[in-house]
Amino acid sequence: MVNIKSVWQWYSRESVQKALIEVAKNREVASVFQDGSFGKRPDIIQYPQDILQSVAEGTISFHGSVEQWSNPMELNVGMSKPEIDKIRTGWSLLIDPDVKDFEIAKIVTKEMMDALRKHGIKNYSVKFTGGKGFHIGVPFESFPDRVNLKPTSDMYPSLPQTIIEYLKSYTRESLKEKLLNFDDVENLAKRIGKNLGDIITENEFDPFKVVSMDIFGMRHLFRLPFSLHESTLLVSLPIRPDRLDQFQKEDATVDKAKVDEKFLIPSENKDGEALVVESLDWGSRNKVNVKEELPVTRKFMKVKEVPETFFPPCIKYILDNGLGDGKKRALFILMTFMRNMGWSDEKIQDRIMEWNEKNMPPLSANYLRAQLRWHFRQDRNLLPPNCVNDVFYKQMGLYDMCCKQIDHKNIKNPVNVPLRRLSSIKQRVK
Repeated sequence: MVNIKSVWQWYSRESVQKALIEVAKNREVASVFQDGSFGKRPDIIQYPQDILQSVAEGTISFHGSVEQWSNPMELNVGMSKPEIDKIRTGWSLLIDPDVKDFEIAKIVTKEMMDALRKHGIKNYSVKFTGGKGFHIGVPFESFPDRVNLKPTSDMYPSLPQTIIEYLKSYTRESLKEKLLNFDDVENLAKRIGKNLGDIITENEFDPFKVVSMDIFGMRHLFRLPFSLHESTLLVSLPIRPDRLDQFQKEDATVDKAKVDEKFLIPSENKDGEALVVESLDWGSRNKVNVKEELPVTRKFMKVKEVPETFFPPCIKYILDNGLGDGKKRALFILMTFMRNMGWSDEKIQDRIMEWNEKNMPPLSANYLRAQLRWHFRQDRNLLPPNCVNDVFYKQMGLYDMCCKQIDHKNIKNPVNVPLRRLSSIKQRVK
């Protein structure tokens, strides 16, 4: 169970807000909720209030785009690659070694950092993901402005994908040696939960069967530095490269994490030119599978309209009574709940406006319209917060209204109450 108070306290820190806003500049940013689902895209964070508003609405983690944009809010799913290229101003090289074992992740990360140094790159940074591994990043400013007379900003995703594949080829033998010095093949397989045959290719140990390093398509997102991990609640924490060996996951708890390092630090030093040249030379001799597909949106599935008489007491109380404190949280609960009840946008808007007149004082009309527009644009099934959410129902005095009722046992979310009641009625009719 996520400790909502801990999440709120972390993102309320001025140093955390400043660091997030700095790295999010010109990036598309998406909220990630407790269940791993994503918020609307595109979105951005520019001010501390943007962060706090998102957290109040259930955000646990913030993910940002690898690409940088002149205006991220101009992005949409129907855009062609030339249209996207037109508003892309740059991209970061993000190396993401994915492996289930923390110590193996350290070995791979050190090997990738060593490869960057050998190609003359000094301006790289590393951060703990908050999960099991690390990200290595090189800012766009480290690369030449043009490659073969073509703007480097237009060479996404082909150029960074070629660089990643080249680095895998460049480090394959040395990484293989380092991993075998760390443990034998059988134990390496056990450490990552695989069978021995799964990490063997043509009768030889394959280090990239132990660790995967995916190449990214357009509008790829990564967990921003100083964001919390939506599952572990550990901080995605930048660390000094020379402190990697000493770093432990416990250093990334909200109680211990320090906001004193940066990730993807811009620099005028074009130290990435040699890596680009070597990668393109290697790529001309080896085929690289370039991914250019855009993310596909999911359709919002509506149920048949549920009458208000079936709503749980907590929702009815909000609708029938004006609030002094907690109006914004109540608004989020109401909009997400009613959408899940199959209500039309027009009916939701009318009921929200009627409810707002009872508030003391009412929320501003501009704020209401902005929130309604945001929710009506969502094409996914965004649930209201779960019943045990401290910041919402418990602090608002709503939790006890429902939890003691017989038909609320084992209910985790308010949307389940009407569905259980309707199901019970159908069973009695049968």
